[in-house]
Amino acid sequence: MAANTILVVDDEPGIRLYLKRLLGTDGFTVQTAADGDEALASIEAAPPDLVLLDVMVGGRDGYEICEAIKRDPEKRAIKVCMLSAKSRAIEIEKGMAMGADAYLTKPFSMDELRATVRDLLGRGKGEP
Repeated sequence: MAANTILVVDDEPGIRLYLKRLLGTDGFTVQTAADGDEALASIEAAPPDLVLLDVMVGGRDGYEICEAIKRDPEKRAIKVCMLSAKSRAIEIEKGMAMGADAYLTKPFSMDELRATVRDLLGRGKGEP
């Protein structure tokens, strides 16, 4: 089975690197983007299976990026998991209303992230 591709979109270089390493060791192909415009260009060039998307990134925010993905008929099947320190119910509801498939609030546990990724990509616990 080919490795699923995940795009990590976060303006913090340390978080991008950490998630790239963590998910890479789980057998995923991981790409990264530092801001909204870079994310959309990457999605256009090579659509991933899943986008881990920080809400507060430069350029277009995560809500706008999520909405753009889900509005495009050719890309709406891409799974989107919002990652954010914004944890109020109204912010989570906004993310879900934009089409997010999941919303994790920071700080999240790596077990929680891994379980969410496996769930969104339809992989069982023992599968890479």
